[in-house]
Amino acid sequence: MATFGHFYPLIPLAKAAVEAGHEVAFATGEQFHPTLTALGIEPLTAGMDMFAVMAEASGRPDHDPRETRANATPEELEAMVSRAFGTVLPRRYIDDLGPVLAERKPDLVVQEVGAAGAAFAAVLAGIPVVGHGFGRVSTDDSTARAIVREQREFARGLGLDLPDAQAFGLPFVDICPVSLQDKGFLASADRIELRPVPFAQPGPLPALARADRSRPLVYLTLGTAFGAAGLLSEAIAGLAPLDADVLVAAGPTIDLDAVGDLPDNVVVESWVPQADLLPYTDLVVHHGGSGTTLGALAAGVPQLCLPQGADQFTNADAVLRVGAGDRLLAGELGGLTDKARVLLSDVDVRDAARALAEEIAAMPSPIEVARRLPEYVKPA
Repeated sequence: MATFGHFYPLIPLAKAAVEAGHEVAFATGEQFHPTLTALGIEPLTAGMDMFAVMAEASGRPDHDPRETRANATPEELEAMVSRAFGTVLPRRYIDDLGPVLAERKPDLVVQEVGAAGAAFAAVLAGIPVVGHGFGRVSTDDSTARAIVREQREFARGLGLDLPDAQAFGLPFVDICPVSLQDKGFLASADRIELRPVPFAQPGPLPALARADRSRPLVYLTLGTAFGAAGLLSEAIAGLAPLDADVLVAAGPTIDLDAVGDLPDNVVVESWVPQADLLPYTDLVVHHGGSGTTLGALAAGVPQLCLPQGADQFTNADAVLRVGAGDRLLAGELGGLTDKARVLLSDVDVRDAARALAEEIAAMPSPIEVARRLPEYVKPA
């Protein structure tokens, strides 16, 4: 899908495939084409960004999906998300990729699992498919089950009978370490383990990260998709009392002017090179998105999750379960200062985060997996 959290996780394998001598074309939204070109990867156009997908799925394409989402009941929100990933995106990917696959006839399609339509288009064209995850998989989440039901119904309309198995029975490139991954998924999936390698657009680290550290550095982000200025301001207010420096990435959805006046120990940037920043941090406070969750774990940094929707709740639950951090749900932000202060000093949490970092470092590298890709190509 044409959004950062679904695009960045696929970059390491795509780069490695080029290095391994494979011819690689990457289909995504045009906003990401300059990044691909700079990496020596051929860009193709396909898919939609999160705002467009959710707006169309809501039935109100001219309205801000954040507003629609905020006013929806849990049942309405689940139906909207299942339509987005079960029907709207698949239809768009089939329309965009069908002609490309017919013309290019690739040997293999590596499909980001949020874009099931890419797999449907490949199957219809007789091309083998490998799925590629963007984080932890959940088998017991009602929204995830609703998405799969919608996808199967859509596929039946195409004449495809999807197998009743995780990831539709496809080989699955899994960037989530076993300790964090869903146990039901581990028991049933055809996994190709791949080390999650954080990716960020090149750029200078903020001065706060490069300064001589006399006190901890806390990093706050609400991600790139549905961050809200009110929640960000509330989180900043909760972190400001700490004896720490606080670096905030507002992201593309938040106007910096909406954040208001800042305490002396807080710096807000529109964007930071997160992959480069994480090793300098002592605590990451974030929305629970897959990229930030895995990036913090790969850096061995404790985290405090503030989940708002989608897979963020199951990611936060998993972080709590493995002891590498904590979470605060809606209505609990009054406890943010105390939670963060404990996490900055809790040796057990830091040890758990470092143990996850060691587990991640031992996973197969992108170049190792790229060299295996021909195994999944059908013989001529």
